[in-house]
Amino acid sequence: MKKKESQQVVHKTTIGGQSILEGIMMKGPRKTCTVIRKPDNSLAVKEETTTPLKEKYPIAGIPVIRGFVMMVQSLKEGFQAIEYSSQFLGEEEEKPSKLEQWLIDKIGEGVMESVLYFISVVLGVGLAVGLFILLPAFLISFLPQSVPHLGANLIEGILRIIIFILYMVIMGLIPDMKRTFRYHGAEHKTIYCYEKGLELTTENVRIQPREHPRCGTSFLFVIMIISILVFSVVTADSRIVQLLLRIVLLPIVIGLSYEVNRFAGRHDGAFSSILRWPGMMLQHITVLEPDDSMIEVAIVSLQHVIPEDKQEDKW
Repeated sequence: MKKKESQQVVHKTTIGGQSILEGIMMKGPRKTCTVIRKPDNSLAVKEETTTPLKEKYPIAGIPVIRGFVMMVQSLKEGFQAIEYSSQFLGEEEEKPSKLEQWLIDKIGEGVMESVLYFISVVLGVGLAVGLFILLPAFLISFLPQSVPHLGANLIEGILRIIIFILYMVIMGLIPDMKRTFRYHGAEHKTIYCYEKGLELTTENVRIQPREHPRCGTSFLFVIMIISILVFSVVTADSRIVQLLLRIVLLPIVIGLSYEVNRFAGRHDGAFSSILRWPGMMLQHITVLEPDDSMIEVAIVSLQHVIPEDKQEDKW
């Protein structure tokens, strides 16, 4: 029975998604689709045709570099999907405040939205860097100077992982984020269903596993582990220089993490299972069981990005 079940996974796909408030954004090889459940229970669908960056810029396809490029692209597309969803979820909100209206009158609504979008991106990235890079580095600054660099870096890495897990747990306590985590589950289940070659129906999707080996949560956890290794090799006597090095080396850490995650996703051996295990466990926090309405959103979003040639989205 186990052998038969394992043979069902016939097509590992590069298609991935991001869960957002009351919706899902799916990204295929050449299309991106965001689907939002509107307050009136209808669906808003936004489909866009995209060209892989490596076709425009060959450097974006080079190992390690491609991981950082994809991370930046995912952040950009994620913020755009959130901005799109806010148009519908804010339909019942009050009129702009006097300050907002004044800004709209002075600089125009389009410019104001662009400024607010830029600020939200800066704050989002700044929060991540502050929480997971600067805060752990600040905390270990209280360690005695006698603690060797390798030991201090290991403690810093453990603190980074603890802060990350606590952050995810706290986010899961917020009702809106809890629903987003449930949409995350719908995304995973739908991709599993597609990979097994099953018809994309609510019934087929519902019975699929929640945890997926190529999840973004697993990728973030791998970044935490790789950062311990990289920051152990590169060091400096000055605490300030160490902090700067962590920020400068972040693109390399992300790139290496992508390659590790890619390897683990492409192979099914014991070693790959070990690499995937921590991230899969972490998904118990960030990937929750969806309801049928969430599954419907995921199905519609995925159907819009599936390529005609199955080889095009092969992992």
